[in-house]
Amino acid sequence: MGDRPAESTLVSSNDHRVFRALGLSLRLAAIPLCAASLWVMATDEQANESYGKVEFSNLPGLRYMVCVGAVSLGYSVVSILFACLRCVNNDWFFFISDQVVAYLMVTSGSAVAEVLYLAHEGDRQTSWSEACSYYGRFCDRTKVSLALHSAALLCFIALFLVSSYTLFSKFEAPSVSDSSKGVGE
Repeated sequence: MGDRPAESTLVSSNDHRVFRALGLSLRLAAIPLCAASLWVMATDEQANESYGKVEFSNLPGLRYMVCVGAVSLGYSVVSILFACLRCVNNDWFFFISDQVVAYLMVTSGSAVAEVLYLAHEGDRQTSWSEACSYYGRFCDRTKVSLALHSAALLCFIALFLVSSYTLFSKFEAPSVSDSSKGVGE
């Protein structure tokens, strides 16, 4: 029975190595996804002879996604440096910042999804007509950027789960006190 804690510590140590490697892999995978989404959206524009030119900068939801994409890309690079250098208390830093980045990505992805919905369907109550039939390439590139953004979001959701496990596995579960025995006796 004395060997049990040593085995548990060994498994826990191996788990931590596996999860740290998984976290690093996810951070590396997020970089090209964030960069590609950012580039596709930032270069998205189309001109139409009848209606003029539309660019991502004309729509606040798309501008917001570009800003969040830049933050996510920067964070991915910085977090890899922090993970490799171990210069801060990585576990708490990653636990909090992975959540913040994931939440930002959810909000920006939702904003773009709304813009795309209105561009495809329009809004009859406010007399907005759909625009994707006139700006098809613009809408298609926006969809591609949103898909890449969503893939990066999945990386950050997985990173949040990994950072949660890495942080909270260091703590023991709270013990259940046996106070109920004293009450009934």
